[in-house]
Amino acid sequence: MRKLALSGSLLMCVLACGVILASQAGPSPASSRPLVTRADYERWQTELSNWGRWGKDDELGTLNLITPAKRAQAAALVKDGVAVSLASNAETEKGVDVPCPVEWAMVTATSSAATDRIGYPCIHGAGTTHLDSFAHVFFNGKMWNGYPVEGLVTKEGGAAKNSILTMKNGIVTRGVLYDIPRLKGVPYLEPGTRIFAEDLEAWEQKAGVKAMAGDALLLRWGRWTRRSKLGPWPINEAMAGLDNSVIPWLKKRDIAILGWETPDYAPHPPGDLPPSSLHNFVLTILGVHLLDRADFDAVSQAAASRKRWEFMLMIAPLPIPRGTGSPVNPIAMF
Repeated sequence: MRKLALSGSLLMCVLACGVILASQAGPSPASSRPLVTRADYERWQTELSNWGRWGKDDELGTLNLITPAKRAQAAALVKDGVAVSLASNAETEKGVDVPCPVEWAMVTATSSAATDRIGYPCIHGAGTTHLDSFAHVFFNGKMWNGYPVEGLVTKEGGAAKNSILTMKNGIVTRGVLYDIPRLKGVPYLEPGTRIFAEDLEAWEQKAGVKAMAGDALLLRWGRWTRRSKLGPWPINEAMAGLDNSVIPWLKKRDIAILGWETPDYAPHPPGDLPPSSLHNFVLTILGVHLLDRADFDAVSQAAASRKRWEFMLMIAPLPIPRGTGSPVNPIAMF
């Protein structure tokens, strides 16, 4: 009888521990969440499209929402006069996470002067923080606002429409940082993590701010923190990012800029849409310019120290005629 009693106690202990562990595990993992279907994705291309919203000749997209009043609102957020860069340092050496580095060389160096040469063979590559223009990706032979690609974007002549030159005057607006690792209580998210609208809204409740019309939504998952702890890895094969189901949410928020550390999540679960589906939809169908491959670690620390997750954001692309993008050094002003 004593032996049976002990076994029963052990069994009760195991069951109780199992209940505790299950309660600590939280909701089911994101991998079990339903995936956006191809039918939904194709339907959204019509239902959620911003083409024609600002006229048939528009090349600015949601940048039209950055009004003088929005810029004044952003300027009013500057309290301390502290500037923080949101750019990663340009990578000049080829590596496992930088397949196409920036080309840099010192051309001359004398006792009186020095001159160097800088080249960007892959503006849209993993080694450079950059801004995408609407001439970067296309849907069924058309780019933002329905412009046909044929005849307007060529290898010989570049982009005659929707080029980076449309943003020559720069972008100044309210930036809002969504720090998802801080929400989850971890230093960084694991690669493959899909971020959902409910995560974004949970962060808004925690931080007390949210991105609205004309704002820049800046998404941090901790890519650079992970790199500093674990070293480089093939970034395009392992990253966290927004789930495709967030597309209607982004449409509703009417943001002007979407920024992130990586443009996708990877690896993708079986049956998922092709890589960069959200990236391409937001840029081409919603007309939201993308700040790609940024580094939000420093601005995360600056925001946390002030308990303030909104700031004035300034982005100044290079005025490259017919270019599809530009390296940038975005600046947050607190």
